[in-house]
Amino acid sequence: MSQLLLPSQRALATAMLLTFSLLSSPLAIRAKDPPSEACALLPAAQLAKVLEQSFGSPTKSTAPAASFDGITGADCNYQNGTGIPRKLLFRIYVDPTPAVAKDTFTKLSAYYGPNKAVAGNWDIAYLDAQHAIHVQKGKMRYYLNLNPLGTDTAKAEKQLKDLALWVAGQL
Repeated sequence: MSQLLLPSQRALATAMLLTFSLLSSPLAIRAKDPPSEACALLPAAQLAKVLEQSFGSPTKSTAPAASFDGITGADCNYQNGTGIPRKLLFRIYVDPTPAVAKDTFTKLSAYYGPNKAVAGNWDIAYLDAQHAIHVQKGKMRYYLNLNPLGTDTAKAEKQLKDLALWVAGQL
């Protein structure tokens, strides 16, 4: 003899079925994994568009760990091709979890102050005392530093924010 489910039991069973279906569905919303080549997140063509001057392909190197037991990251160094010599450093780290990324980001922010919060498509971001932008989104942390900024600091900060938003859109 089969048992009938009570209304509350049916609701629980339906909710569990829907949750399982959504999580196992290819349409479920998930954060993208970073590309195997970190510098691919910021192509030189995007720099040229935002910074209004041409830049060569990045030179990649290993970014140092932020702490003794921390992870290393990737440095992507871009050099402009014409005009006043400018460099852009794009540094990126992929932490094991979003919680680790946020904790590390928060600890490191104390060393770069005073900081100015920047709103965008990320978990948290700020411009530091040297006008570089620091961003944490999910398990990713990244940093963009333009040197020299030029005479219009506000314009350079907006350009760095635009580049940071573009990278965030790739994640």
